[in-house]
Amino acid sequence: MKTIQQHWYLLVCISFLSIPCGAQDNHFPFMLPEKKPDFPLSRALERNYENYVTPSPETNELYTQFKYTKLNGFDYSNADGTISRRDPSKVIFENGKYYVWYTYRHTVTSPKGAKSSTETIPSSDWDLSEIWYATSLDGFTWEEQGVAIPRPPKPNPGHRSVTTADILKWQGKYYMYYQGFSEASGLRGDDCPVLLSYAESPNGPWTATNKIVIPNGPKDSWDQYSIHDPYPLVYKDKIYLYYKSDFNQKPNLVRMQGLATAESPFGPFTKSSMNPVLASGHETTLFPFKQGIAALTIKDGNEHNTVQFAEDGVNFKIASMVELMPTAAGPYIPDAFTNTKDGRGITWGLAHFTAVNGWSTNHANLVRFDCDLSLDIDDPEMKKHHVYHSPGVYYKQQLTKEQKERIIKSNRELTGKTD
Repeated sequence: MKTIQQHWYLLVCISFLSIPCGAQDNHFPFMLPEKKPDFPLSRALERNYENYVTPSPETNELYTQFKYTKLNGFDYSNADGTISRRDPSKVIFENGKYYVWYTYRHTVTSPKGAKSSTETIPSSDWDLSEIWYATSLDGFTWEEQGVAIPRPPKPNPGHRSVTTADILKWQGKYYMYYQGFSEASGLRGDDCPVLLSYAESPNGPWTATNKIVIPNGPKDSWDQYSIHDPYPLVYKDKIYLYYKSDFNQKPNLVRMQGLATAESPFGPFTKSSMNPVLASGHETTLFPFKQGIAALTIKDGNEHNTVQFAEDGVNFKIASMVELMPTAAGPYIPDAFTNTKDGRGITWGLAHFTAVNGWSTNHANLVRFDCDLSLDIDDPEMKKHHVYHSPGVYYKQQLTKEQKERIIKSNRELTGKTD
């Protein structure tokens, strides 16, 4: 016969066993749950399950490391700053080979700033440029094919410089969107409207419309002065063209990204009522992913160094945080123009490194990047999130002369020593 104390003890044990697994004494389980637990969580753990694709980077299809490889086939005049290749387009595969377009500058000197620029001396790395292209059989060794889109004669837009091209394939034809400068970059800003050329073949010849495709926004709007980096994808039976704008006041420029859509490559393009659709990012790099659009949010803004995702191509959320992102990335996206509802992601593309060995020789080099942002491969090496960099990488981020002088002055004031 059980005593009253024994009955009480049995009731306590039964109650204890009925508590959900992992919630006993508020202990989070040792094995990380794949799905969000059904007991109260901290805000950090709520974010871990609600903001990201999966609760750990290893299984997150939109998390990756980036690897870089020097390209073969390009000459840079011994890095003297007179030749530059930058801002590659998306890579496409046609005629049994890869194609890429990019901003190409070959000038008598390196950039000298807006005030010192002339008809032959560039103000910036993208001044006095043309759009060239190259082809490759393997994505590592490239054969430069020459100019694709030259500067048009005055007074057409872009007669000073044509830059930052990106490619669209639509109904069997090819369309190139790019920026056109009619004065040296930096004199007034970077007011360079989006222009368009088209061709029957990726080898050209390209026919310029010499018309502005996407106008600047109205007075006092975020994109009233600049529309940069036009980036088209085919999505929801339309052309989704993403772009970047600079706004706010110097030296605190803000860069965000907008969207304009059209049913024809020639427009008219309608800007999204939700613009800006991305609150960060220096360049536009996006790709179809599952039923939506993913974006590499490269540099600038509170959400820089993230990969983001929008199920509708408009309302983006952070999917992962990454490091060493490719600058001005132009990925190889096999389904960029297929109107897919099952985007497979990306594994490689081209980007550029700015070669700053002193600004007197400023120029950029094209480079290959590789990653695993794809549903079709599983590369554990790309999913690592504890990567060591050599001390030299960190020491290059050294104090400026002015910063060091400020610290020395502060120490002198603190210690009372003036020598």
